[in-house]
Amino acid sequence: MQEIKCESVISTSLIPVGDLVFEVDSCGAGNRLVLCLHGFPESSFSWRHQLPLLASMGYKAWAPNLRGYGCSSKPLKVSDYAVDKLLEDVEGLIAVSGCDEVTLVAHDWGGALAWVYASRHVKSLKKLVVMNCPHPIAFKSDMNLRQYFMSWYMCFFQLPYLPEWFLGRNKAMPIRRMFEKTSVNKDKFPPEVTEVYRRNATRPGALSAMINYYRALFRFPPRLNALGSEHANISVPTLLIWGEKDLALSKHLAISTEKYVNGLQTEFISGGSHWIQQDCPTQVNQLLSKFLQDN
Repeated sequence: MQEIKCESVISTSLIPVGDLVFEVDSCGAGNRLVLCLHGFPESSFSWRHQLPLLASMGYKAWAPNLRGYGCSSKPLKVSDYAVDKLLEDVEGLIAVSGCDEVTLVAHDWGGALAWVYASRHVKSLKKLVVMNCPHPIAFKSDMNLRQYFMSWYMCFFQLPYLPEWFLGRNKAMPIRRMFEKTSVNKDKFPPEVTEVYRRNATRPGALSAMINYYRALFRFPPRLNALGSEHANISVPTLLIWGEKDLALSKHLAISTEKYVNGLQTEFISGGSHWIQQDCPTQVNQLLSKFLQDN
């Protein structure tokens, strides 16, 4: 597959939204925003291969560090990381951008937020791209024993203090090892890349903030009925990209997602892991480019 080469430079700035401040990587300009939402335990850096592509296509491409990550604000309470709070951040960033329309490109936890955002049928949302994250109802309704075992860490994260200690050992080296051990294309995750995530995890309050996403999910679960019934769907044009060697989320959840999205386009990448946009950037960029250009 031919590589798409883009030369746009990524810049970083601090953008206030309400009472919080967000560190945002940006590329390109215009009145069409692509907002890239990262997952756990990543950061805006995970979109480094996609931002120049999006800029070359005429978009204003933003990749924020979500609350708790990087230099973005880190509220202290678990309730500060409830889905509704996180969606307020998404809505605030879109408003601050001044753009007339938005496309969400999201992965993992960012994908969960994007699904809920899209379910609200926001008029400004033109397209949706989610990577390795199933529709929330698919995750809840189609959970099987294998997926329960794969999701063990979500229960572990409910414990106080222990998860922070476990991930913070040896200056957060387990965060770095997570990418090294679970990726497929190891050359895409050299030490200088995994070191970015390790350093971010060592920032004061960062690990607790990251883990609080999962604690808040259990304590303040989003109202799934707000997404509609089990036969409800999302009508905005949607692309689901899925690395088949995901060790955290089973492929059957991607297949089940089709029940909840009108005309969902699903693309499986056999040689990709959970970290698909970093593990297989060329394939992901080809799919992303085609989908965004397709009317």
